[in-house]
Amino acid sequence: MENGRSKRTDKFFAGKGFYIVLALCIAVIGISAVSIALNSDGGKAPELDPGLSLSNPTEQPATPPVITPTPEVKTNVEQDKDAVVSTWKSDETYEQPAAWVWPVRGEIERKYAVETLAYDVTMKDWRTHDGIDVLADKGTVVRAASDGTVESITQDDLYGTTVTIDHGNGLKSTYSNLADKPTIKQGDTVSSGDVIGSVGATALCEVGQGSHVHIAMSKDGKSVDPTEYLPS
Repeated sequence: MENGRSKRTDKFFAGKGFYIVLALCIAVIGISAVSIALNSDGGKAPELDPGLSLSNPTEQPATPPVITPTPEVKTNVEQDKDAVVSTWKSDETYEQPAAWVWPVRGEIERKYAVETLAYDVTMKDWRTHDGIDVLADKGTVVRAASDGTVESITQDDLYGTTVTIDHGNGLKSTYSNLADKPTIKQGDTVSSGDVIGSVGATALCEVGQGSHVHIAMSKDGKSVDPTEYLPS
């Protein structure tokens, strides 16, 4: 009985059975090799991407925040330190425009005329006239047209008693045909409206006219029309 089984077994291995057993062995060996390989990786740490962090390999490295510098803002005090501060001083004086007044009040008998000729009733000819003649009774007070200093008091051969006042800035006023004795003297400081004399009859070149005061003005040595400065 046993011999029969042995024969059958030998016959099986001698035929196709040998190859079947060989295939099974190869399969078992392959499965074992795979299992060993898998088990051998269990205690080994996985290789990391060099670009990843060891502490947290799944997170990307954080981008450093961009810090924008805060602009420096000056306080009002700091801003004022850079500014030019203007300080008013009590001892500073400021030139105010001088007030102008009429030396006498009356009708203008003869106007200012230096570019045209006008007939002179006293001299009986045609000539220029460097001032204005304002009618006023003899003895009427004559006042300074504006602030200034008495520059001179003269007895002119043609215009009689004459007072000249320097108002500064090259501007001067002249008063002729005054009475013999003015009420001021050379060098006096006068204010607008101060009395400087009175209407007389000393201007020989204008005796043919009515009683009046002759008023002339100059700017930087050149004759100007007094009505450009006297109030209208």
